Amino acid sequence: MRHSQKLEEELRTLGMKIKQHENNLNHLNTEKSKLDDSILHLQVTVGKSESSSKATIGDMENPLPTNDEEVNKQILHNEKSAAGILCQLKIRHGAKASDLTLTKDVVGIVATLGKVENDNLSRLFSEYLGVETMLAIVCRTYEGVKALESYDKEGCINKNYGLHGLGASIGRALDGRFLVIFLCLCLSLVVVDKPYAGNYVVNDAQRKLDILNPRLPNGDCPAGFLGFAVNMIHVDNSNLFCVTPSGYGLRETLFYNLFSRLQVYKTRAEMIQALPCISEGALSLDGGMVRSCGVYSLGNREDVDVRFARPERSTGLDSHHIEIERELKDVKWKKEKILEELKREQLLLDMTRFNFNKKKTDYLKYLAQSSSDATQVINLSGKWILNLGDLVICCFDPMQVSLSYFYQHFRNLFYYLKSDWVNLSRSISGREK
Repeated sequence: MRHSQKLEEELRTLGMKIKQHENNLNHLNTEKSKLDDSILHLQVTVGKSESSSKATIGDMENPLPTNDEEVNKQILHNEKSAAGILCQLKIRHGAKASDLTLTKDVVGIVATLGKVENDNLSRLFSEYLGVETMLAIVCRTYEGVKALESYDKEGCINKNYGLHGLGASIGRALDGRFLVIFLCLCLSLVVVDKPYAGNYVVNDAQRKLDILNPRLPNGDCPAGFLGFAVNMIHVDNSNLFCVTPSGYGLRETLFYNLFSRLQVYKTRAEMIQALPCISEGALSLDGGMVRSCGVYSLGNREDVDVRFARPERSTGLDSHHIEIERELKDVKWKKEKILEELKREQLLLDMTRFNFNKKKTDYLKYLAQSSSDATQVINLSGKWILNLGDLVICCFDPMQVSLSYFYQHFRNLFYYLKSDWVNLSRSISGREK
């Protein structure tokens, strides 16, 4: 295959790739428009449902007050903590705080992401996790972790950026270490997360994990066993689905990571009797605590000053409302994936166009170089050969074939060169004259 033919074939291939990427972009943009319409429709439906439910709850004689505000106050008491700085930012800027580069990947603070029905259980869980974990910042990916703190060339913390810079700007200098939990690791286009890998309880609105109950050696379930801590956390509907790029919620990621298969018993005595089937820790309502096999927490209970809130009463929110919220969350997640695909396709299109233009330039340079070497028309047995250097363009009878036919016949050679064909044809016409 001649060099010119090779270049021509490469141009054709790149042209086809450009067309395919353009088609992909058009398809993705169409899908995005459909998802935007669905999101708008579902948001209107959810808004109407919430308005109705609030009216119902307001008519109740003894509505249960929520204490989210109290949890925020508890966090703010730790004024020099990273959680305290983020909480202050949210109070000052509201929903706009989530749009900042620093916080756009932040899901929240552990203490605000779960709720517990029983105050005693809330104290137990807070003590088990410890105040440092209760104040931990939760990010969707490791990219969010990197945004919270940056370093100079010597590896020292740059106090002008990240949370350190934010704290200094609002008069709350960040002091000491702080925990950050990321739910999944994104490596290029690959997402790696390690959530709970089992099934979920069937028809459970809270998507509790279907973990097998513990069994004693005789096959019986231990006396006093109440359940697993991970399933005793109430998760807001907005965080049950599609929190991570892979579509997982907080129960199977964050809270399974924190509690694993921690068991809860009524009394310390019943917990001790169940030791043969406790492998990942246990708590009892009267303060007993086994952290792992062979590791006990003894002494007086510690009252951690940051605890989980109690969930709002959801009498006014029926299963239909919950299903709509789940669907809305799912559609928003699909839109995020579409936006990622759009960025990827646009990048591939730009790269292919760059390669096409580079190859086109090489092709034109080759033709120009061949033309400058020699341009000759030779009469052989009544037929003419138009020769550009070592590249034979055609062999034709000048009495039967017009030059315009020659151009038309070989126009496909320059299909992807567009206006460059006009310049080349003018050049050949000049030589013919």
